[in-house]
Amino acid sequence: MKFSKQTILARFFKLPEIRFEDQQLTSFAGAIVFVALFQRLDLKARLKRCFQHLKGAPIFGPHRIVLVLIVHLLLGFRRLRDVDYYRDDPLVQRLLGLHRLPDVATISRALAAMDHQSVQGVRQLLSALVIEGLQRERFARLTVDFDGSVNSTKGHAEGTAVGYNTKKKGARSYYNLFATVAQTGQFLDVLHRSGNVHDSNGAQAFMMDTFDRVRAACPPGRARIPHGQRLLQPADADPDGPVWGRVHGQRPVRTFSRAQTDDRVATSLASSGG
Repeated sequence: MKFSKQTILARFFKLPEIRFEDQQLTSFAGAIVFVALFQRLDLKARLKRCFQHLKGAPIFGPHRIVLVLIVHLLLGFRRLRDVDYYRDDPLVQRLLGLHRLPDVATISRALAAMDHQSVQGVRQLLSALVIEGLQRERFARLTVDFDGSVNSTKGHAEGTAVGYNTKKKGARSYYNLFATVAQTGQFLDVLHRSGNVHDSNGAQAFMMDTFDRVRAACPPGRARIPHGQRLLQPADADPDGPVWGRVHGQRPVRTFSRAQTDDRVATSLASSGG
Protein backbone atom coordinates (compact mmCIF):
# COMPACT_ATOMS: atom_id res chain seq x y z
CA MET A 1 0.00 0.00 0.00
CA LYS A 2 1.32 3.44 -0.94
CA PHE A 3 0.97 6.36 1.47
CA SER A 4 0.91 10.08 0.73
CA LYS A 5 3.31 12.57 2.26
CA GLN A 6 0.56 14.07 4.41
CA THR A 7 -0.01 10.75 6.18
CA ILE A 8 3.68 10.26 6.92
CA LEU A 9 5.32 13.64 7.51
CA ALA A 10 4.53 15.84 10.51
CA ARG A 11 5.63 19.26 11.81
CA PHE A 12 6.03 20.14 15.46
CA PHE A 13 6.64 23.71 16.64
CA LYS A 14 5.89 23.58 20.38
CA LEU A 15 7.61 21.63 23.10
CA PRO A 16 5.28 19.14 24.76
CA GLU A 17 4.33 19.53 28.40
CA ILE A 18 5.52 16.60 30.52
CA ARG A 19 3.64 15.76 33.70
CA PHE A 20 4.73 13.27 36.35
CA GLU A 21 1.90 11.47 38.13
CA ASP A 22 1.87 8.93 40.93
CA GLN A 23 0.21 5.99 39.17
CA GLN A 24 -0.44 2.53 40.55
CA LEU A 25 0.93 0.27 37.82
CA THR A 26 1.43 -3.49 38.02
CA SER A 27 3.50 -5.92 36.00
CA PHE A 28 1.66 -8.95 37.37
CA ALA A 29 -1.98 -8.40 36.42
CA GLY A 30 -2.52 -12.15 36.14
CA ALA A 31 -2.01 -12.48 39.89
CA ILE A 32 -5.56 -11.20 40.39
CA VAL A 33 -6.88 -14.75 39.98
CA PHE A 34 -4.88 -15.85 43.04
CA VAL A 35 -6.50 -13.18 45.20
CA ALA A 36 -9.84 -14.95 44.86
CA LEU A 37 -8.22 -18.39 45.17
CA PHE A 38 -6.43 -17.57 48.43
CA GLN A 39 -9.66 -16.19 49.86
CA ARG A 40 -11.59 -19.30 48.84
CA LEU A 41 -9.00 -21.60 50.39
CA ASP A 42 -8.70 -19.39 53.49
CA LEU A 43 -4.99 -19.91 52.97
CA LYS A 44 -3.66 -17.17 55.22
CA ALA A 45 -5.63 -18.31 58.28
CA ARG A 46 -4.77 -21.96 57.70
CA LEU A 47 -1.09 -21.15 57.37
CA LYS A 48 -1.24 -19.15 60.59
CA ARG A 49 -2.50 -22.21 62.48
CA CYS A 50 0.62 -24.13 61.39
CA PHE A 51 2.78 -21.75 63.48
CA GLN A 52 0.52 -21.01 66.44
CA HIS A 53 2.84 -22.95 68.76
CA LEU A 54 5.70 -20.49 68.15
CA LYS A 55 6.15 -17.71 70.69
CA GLY A 56 6.40 -14.05 69.84
CA ALA A 57 4.43 -11.75 67.58
CA PRO A 58 6.70 -10.37 64.85
CA ILE A 59 5.33 -7.94 62.28
CA PHE A 60 6.10 -10.42 59.53
CA GLY A 61 4.77 -13.61 61.08
CA PRO A 62 6.01 -16.97 59.77
CA HIS A 63 2.71 -17.57 57.97
CA ARG A 64 3.19 -14.33 56.03
CA ILE A 65 6.74 -15.33 55.12
CA VAL A 66 5.52 -18.68 53.77
CA LEU A 67 2.82 -16.87 51.79
CA VAL A 68 5.49 -14.57 50.33
CA LEU A 69 7.47 -17.63 49.22
CA ILE A 70 4.38 -19.18 47.63
CA VAL A 71 3.67 -16.00 45.65
CA HIS A 72 7.38 -15.73 44.86
CA LEU A 73 7.27 -19.11 43.11
CA LEU A 74 3.94 -18.36 41.41
CA LEU A 75 5.48 -15.26 39.83
CA GLY A 76 8.30 -17.37 38.40
CA PHE A 77 11.16 -16.35 40.71
CA ARG A 78 13.56 -18.67 42.53
CA ARG A 79 16.24 -16.64 44.32
CA LEU A 80 15.21 -14.76 47.47
CA ARG A 81 16.81 -11.54 46.27
CA ASP A 82 14.42 -11.50 43.31
CA VAL A 83 11.78 -10.16 45.69
CA ASP A 84 13.16 -6.72 44.80
CA TYR A 85 11.61 -7.05 41.33
CA TYR A 86 8.05 -6.84 42.67
CA ARG A 87 8.54 -5.21 46.07
CA ASP A 88 6.52 -2.10 45.11
CA ASP A 89 3.95 -3.80 42.89
CA PRO A 90 0.48 -2.82 44.22
CA LEU A 91 -1.28 -6.00 43.10
CA VAL A 92 1.32 -8.25 44.74
CA GLN A 93 1.04 -6.21 47.92
CA ARG A 94 -2.74 -6.64 47.83
CA LEU A 95 -2.36 -10.37 47.25
CA LEU A 96 -0.14 -10.67 50.32
CA GLY A 97 -2.13 -8.22 52.43
CA LEU A 98 0.92 -6.00 52.99
CA HIS A 99 1.89 -2.38 52.38
CA ARG A 100 5.56 -3.26 52.55
CA LEU A 101 7.26 -6.56 51.68
CA PRO A 102 9.97 -8.08 53.92
CA ASP A 103 13.57 -7.89 52.82
CA VAL A 104 15.84 -10.88 52.27
CA ALA A 105 17.35 -10.74 55.76
CA THR A 106 13.89 -10.80 57.37
CA ILE A 107 12.85 -13.80 55.26
CA SER A 108 16.04 -15.67 56.14
CA ARG A 109 15.64 -15.07 59.88
CA ALA A 110 12.01 -16.18 59.80
CA LEU A 111 12.91 -19.39 57.98
CA ALA A 112 15.70 -20.11 60.47
CA ALA A 113 13.25 -19.74 63.38
CA MET A 114 10.85 -22.38 62.04
CA ASP A 115 11.12 -25.76 63.78
CA HIS A 116 10.26 -29.31 62.72
CA GLN A 117 6.67 -28.98 63.95
CA SER A 118 6.21 -25.92 61.75
CA VAL A 119 7.52 -27.73 58.69
CA GLN A 120 5.29 -30.71 59.34
CA GLY A 121 2.30 -28.43 59.77
CA VAL A 122 2.85 -26.77 56.41
CA ARG A 123 3.45 -30.14 54.79
CA GLN A 124 0.18 -31.52 56.15
CA LEU A 125 -1.71 -28.40 55.07
CA LEU A 126 -0.44 -28.59 51.49
CA SER A 127 -1.34 -32.28 51.32
CA ALA A 128 -4.81 -31.55 52.74
CA LEU A 129 -5.39 -28.86 50.10
CA VAL A 130 -4.63 -31.37 47.33
CA ILE A 131 -6.92 -34.01 48.85
CA GLU A 132 -9.74 -31.47 49.20
CA GLY A 133 -9.40 -30.68 45.50
CA LEU A 134 -9.49 -34.38 44.60
CA GLN A 135 -12.65 -34.82 46.65
CA ARG A 136 -14.32 -32.01 44.72
CA GLU A 137 -13.36 -33.61 41.39
CA ARG A 138 -14.72 -37.04 42.44
CA PHE A 139 -12.44 -39.09 40.21
CA ALA A 140 -13.57 -42.69 39.67
CA ARG A 141 -9.99 -43.82 40.27
CA LEU A 142 -6.87 -42.08 41.51
CA THR A 143 -3.31 -42.98 40.58
CA VAL A 144 -0.45 -41.94 42.87
CA ASP A 145 3.08 -41.94 41.44
CA PHE A 146 6.08 -42.48 43.71
CA ASP A 147 9.46 -41.47 42.38
CA GLY A 148 12.75 -40.11 43.74
CA SER A 149 14.39 -36.98 42.39
CA VAL A 150 17.92 -35.66 42.86
CA ASN A 151 18.04 -31.91 43.53
CA SER A 152 21.53 -30.46 43.34
CA THR A 153 22.54 -27.49 45.48
CA LYS A 154 25.41 -25.05 45.65
CA GLY A 155 27.59 -24.69 48.70
CA HIS A 156 26.81 -26.61 51.87
CA ALA A 157 23.07 -26.26 52.33
CA GLU A 158 21.62 -27.82 55.46
CA GLY A 159 20.66 -31.48 55.00
CA THR A 160 22.58 -31.99 51.76
CA ALA A 161 25.15 -34.72 51.12
CA VAL A 162 27.27 -36.07 48.29
CA GLY A 163 25.57 -39.08 46.76
CA TYR A 164 24.20 -40.47 43.50
CA ASN A 165 24.04 -37.59 41.03
CA THR A 166 24.29 -38.29 37.31
CA LYS A 167 24.10 -34.66 36.19
CA LYS A 168 26.53 -33.07 38.64
CA LYS A 169 28.82 -35.74 40.02
CA GLY A 170 30.29 -34.86 43.39
CA ALA A 171 27.79 -32.08 44.03
CA ARG A 172 25.89 -31.95 47.30
CA SER A 173 22.21 -32.66 46.82
CA TYR A 174 18.89 -33.81 48.21
CA TYR A 175 17.24 -37.08 47.19
CA ASN A 176 13.56 -36.50 47.86
CA LEU A 177 10.78 -39.03 47.34
CA PHE A 178 7.71 -37.45 45.74
CA ALA A 179 4.13 -38.66 45.72
CA THR A 180 2.21 -37.09 42.82
CA VAL A 181 -1.35 -37.46 41.56
CA ALA A 182 -1.22 -38.69 37.97
CA GLN A 183 -4.65 -37.30 37.02
CA THR A 184 -3.83 -33.71 37.99
CA GLY A 185 -0.02 -33.58 38.19
CA GLN A 186 -0.18 -32.21 41.76
CA PHE A 187 2.36 -33.00 44.46
CA LEU A 188 0.50 -34.89 47.14
CA ASP A 189 3.41 -35.18 49.56
CA VAL A 190 7.20 -35.31 49.69
CA LEU A 191 9.70 -37.16 51.86
CA HIS A 192 12.69 -34.89 52.38
CA ARG A 193 15.98 -36.82 52.33
CA SER A 194 19.68 -36.07 52.01
CA GLY A 195 21.50 -36.97 48.82
CA ASN A 196 23.45 -39.96 50.19
CA VAL A 197 20.52 -42.17 51.26
CA HIS A 198 19.29 -45.35 49.61
CA ASP A 199 16.09 -45.54 47.56
CA SER A 200 14.39 -47.43 50.36
CA ASN A 201 15.24 -44.95 53.11
CA GLY A 202 11.89 -44.12 54.75
CA ALA A 203 10.01 -45.18 51.63
CA GLN A 204 7.82 -47.89 53.16
CA ALA A 205 6.42 -45.74 55.99
CA PHE A 206 5.97 -42.77 53.65
CA MET A 207 4.07 -44.81 51.06
CA MET A 208 1.84 -46.54 53.57
CA ASP A 209 0.97 -43.23 55.24
CA THR A 210 0.09 -41.79 51.82
CA PHE A 211 -2.06 -44.84 51.03
CA ASP A 212 -3.98 -44.50 54.30
CA ARG A 213 -4.73 -40.81 53.77
CA VAL A 214 -5.83 -41.26 50.17
CA ARG A 215 -8.01 -44.28 50.91
CA ALA A 216 -9.67 -42.52 53.84
CA ALA A 217 -10.60 -39.46 51.77
CA CYS A 218 -11.02 -40.67 48.19
CA PRO A 219 -12.29 -43.69 46.22
CA PRO A 220 -10.03 -46.68 45.51
CA GLY A 221 -6.98 -45.90 43.44
CA ARG A 222 -3.70 -47.24 42.16
CA ALA A 223 -0.05 -46.76 43.03
CA ARG A 224 2.61 -46.55 40.35
CA ILE A 225 6.14 -47.34 41.38
CA PRO A 226 9.30 -46.89 39.26
CA HIS A 227 10.22 -49.84 37.08
CA GLY A 228 12.67 -52.24 38.70
CA GLN A 229 11.08 -52.29 42.15
CA ARG A 230 9.18 -55.49 42.86
CA LEU A 231 5.92 -55.37 44.74
CA LEU A 232 5.54 -57.36 47.94
CA GLN A 233 3.25 -57.78 50.88
CA PRO A 234 4.28 -59.28 54.25
CA ALA A 235 2.71 -62.58 55.21
CA ASP A 236 0.88 -61.04 58.19
CA ALA A 237 -0.62 -58.17 56.17
CA ASP A 238 -4.21 -57.84 55.01
CA PRO A 239 -4.46 -59.65 51.64
CA ASP A 240 -7.07 -57.10 50.51
CA GLY A 241 -4.93 -54.13 51.52
CA PRO A 242 -2.53 -52.15 49.38
CA VAL A 243 0.89 -53.32 48.25
CA TRP A 244 4.01 -51.21 48.13
CA GLY A 245 7.47 -51.07 46.58
CA ARG A 246 10.12 -53.55 47.60
CA VAL A 247 12.44 -52.34 50.33
CA HIS A 248 15.95 -53.09 49.15
CA GLY A 249 17.95 -55.28 51.44
CA GLN A 250 14.93 -57.18 52.71
CA ARG A 251 13.85 -60.47 51.23
CA PRO A 252 10.29 -60.30 49.89
CA VAL A 253 7.81 -62.65 51.50
CA ARG A 254 5.21 -62.57 48.76
CA THR A 255 5.74 -61.15 45.30
CA PHE A 256 2.96 -59.95 43.00
CA SER A 257 3.21 -59.77 39.22
CA ARG A 258 1.37 -56.91 37.52
CA ALA A 259 1.22 -55.56 33.97
CA GLN A 260 3.73 -52.83 33.28
CA THR A 261 2.55 -49.59 31.74
CA ASP A 262 4.94 -46.81 30.71
CA ASP A 263 7.77 -48.64 32.47
CA ARG A 264 5.90 -48.47 35.75
CA VAL A 265 4.14 -51.06 37.84
CA ALA A 266 0.45 -50.51 38.60
CA THR A 267 -1.31 -52.17 41.51
CA SER A 268 -4.67 -51.76 43.22
CA LEU A 269 -4.97 -49.95 46.54
CA ALA A 270 -8.30 -51.53 47.43
CA SER A 271 -9.97 -54.85 46.84
CA SER A 272 -12.85 -53.19 45.03
CA GLY A 273 -10.41 -51.45 42.73
CA GLY A 274 -9.48 -54.67 40.99
